[in-house]
Amino acid sequence: MADVVLSGAMRSNLLSMQNTARLLDQTQQRVATGLKVSTAIDNPQSYFTAQGLNNRASDLSQLLDSMGLAVQTLNAASQGIDAIQKLVQQAKASANQALQTTVIPASATSVVVPTDYSTAANSGLTLTFTIGNNAATSITLTTNVASAGDLKAALSGQISGLTISVSAGVIKYSVASGDNFTISGTAVGTAVAAATETTNGVNRNKQVDNYNALLVQIDQLAQDSGFNGINLLESGSNLLVNFNENQSSQLSIDGQSTSSKGIGLTKLTYADFATNSALKLVQEADDRSLQTLRVKSTAFASSLSIVQSRQDFTKNMINTLQTGASGLTLADTNEEGANLLALQTRQQLGTSALSIANQSQQSILKLF
Repeated sequence: MADVVLSGAMRSNLLSMQNTARLLDQTQQRVATGLKVSTAIDNPQSYFTAQGLNNRASDLSQLLDSMGLAVQTLNAASQGIDAIQKLVQQAKASANQALQTTVIPASATSVVVPTDYSTAANSGLTLTFTIGNNAATSITLTTNVASAGDLKAALSGQISGLTISVSAGVIKYSVASGDNFTISGTAVGTAVAAATETTNGVNRNKQVDNYNALLVQIDQLAQDSGFNGINLLESGSNLLVNFNENQSSQLSIDGQSTSSKGIGLTKLTYADFATNSALKLVQEADDRSLQTLRVKSTAFASSLSIVQSRQDFTKNMINTLQTGASGLTLADTNEEGANLLALQTRQQLGTSALSIANQSQQSILKLF
């Protein structure tokens, strides 16, 4: 078989068309994928630099999710403190209402039937006093009670909250707190005649019950202020927020007890509202607890501001990293489109030139 002999012009034209075809394939791939660097072979430095930038952006994206959870955890704590502050203010309002309520002592008066309780016939007879919701106190009479004064001597100092006095031969019982009381027992009808005149008192017990109910709500609200398993309104809890991929930048937020005990409030007894001086001590405790809550709220607000600032910074950093990676690998579609059109035209012209050269060579051969 005879060797194919190509002229220099035809050989040059063919090499040019091969180069054009290679460039055309490369440009078509860029247009199709949108990438000017799709593998390390295309440009090792750009490829691996872009890969590193994208990897860091991916790591920061995962941290961004944890920052979002931290923001919600802090929001839950902040909202919990706001609600607890309202409950404390309601408790303080109960104390203020109680302060405006005038306590009227409860009292009872009765004549005394002289009875000798030292005799066997009257042995073991008792008087039982029940004041408000307090436990009953029973006293066994063992002496000769010939007058109201004798009964006062037998009872004095034995019943907490009960004042006993004698006037014109009549014994009077009085409870300064305003709690109503009852007198019962086997000695009723003798030491205390059945005809007893009783005056109901006015007390602040209802306000005390309301106050204590609000403390229960404070405790329950503090327990219910968690998010994603972390409750910053309980001591011992901790929220750790990482701000970079190697955990060298982070914020640790410790939980703070905001239960009624944690903010300095304790369950009250009726005695705490019985006098104005005692009630004012309760009001002072309420004021201190509100100040404590404000301090805790400020601390959480500061932490929330830090996390939100780092969250915004991280979003911008991710965008910067992705933009940088895109600049290294993404193709300019306008530029590549123009190149594609130019290469297609170049290929068509090359094909036409090769055809013309071949026709010229055939015409010369016909002369022989």
